Amino acid sequence: MRGAPLKIFFSPFSPFVRKCLVAAHELGLDGRIQLLASNVSPVNRNQVIIAQSPLGKVPTFITDDGQVLYDSRVICEYLNELGSGMLFPPAGQARWAALTLQSLGDGVLEAAVLVRYEEALRPEPLRWSEWRAGQLDKAETSLAYLDAHPQTLAIERADIGNLTVACALWYLDLRFPDLGWRDRYPSVAQWYAVFSQRASLQATWSA
Repeated sequence: MRGAPLKIFFSPFSPFVRKCLVAAHELGLDGRIQLLASNVSPVNRNQVIIAQSPLGKVPTFITDDGQVLYDSRVICEYLNELGSGMLFPPAGQARWAALTLQSLGDGVLEAAVLVRYEEALRPEPLRWSEWRAGQLDKAETSLAYLDAHPQTLAIERADIGNLTVACALWYLDLRFPDLGWRDRYPSVAQWYAVFSQRASLQATWSA
C-alpha cells in the first residue's frame, strides 16, 4: 500500500546495493529506505529473496506500493524518477554518454564480483588462474580507456555513469587492495580522489 516504506534487500559489501544507496543519497531518499539484511550466494541461494525476485540477487527493491524491482539499473532509474532527479540526463547525447558509462562501470563490477566468488567460494584445486586474469583485465582495459579519455569523467556532474564508476573503484579498493590501479591510471585516480569526497560516496550503511 502506498505510504509504506521503500525497502531494499541489503548486503553491506555488494557494490550494486551500494550503487543504489549512493543514488538514493544523491536524491535525498536514502532515509526513506528500509534495509533488509540478507546474505546471497550463487551456491546456497537465498529463498527469502527468491520469493520476491526469481534471480535471488541483491539488490532487490520493493516500492512503497509493493512493486518489486531489480537490478541496480532499474532501481536507480526508479529512484531518479521518484526524487525528480537528474542522475539520468534527458534524451540526447548526454543521456547516451551517461548510460554507456554506467554500462562500463557495471561491467567492471560484474567481472570483479565473479573474481571474488572464484576466490572465496570455488575450491582451490578448481580455480582457474587464466580465467581470473581475464576477468580482472576487464577492469584494466576499462580504466585504461578512462585514463586515455579523461573528459569522459566529470567532477561536477553526479550522473549515473560517474556514480557507477566511482562505486566500481570503491569495490576494487575493497576486494583487490593490491591491484595498484592508481599507479597505472593517474588521471582516473585524480578524478576519483576528488569525486569520492561527495557525501553520498563517503556514506556507509548497515542493517
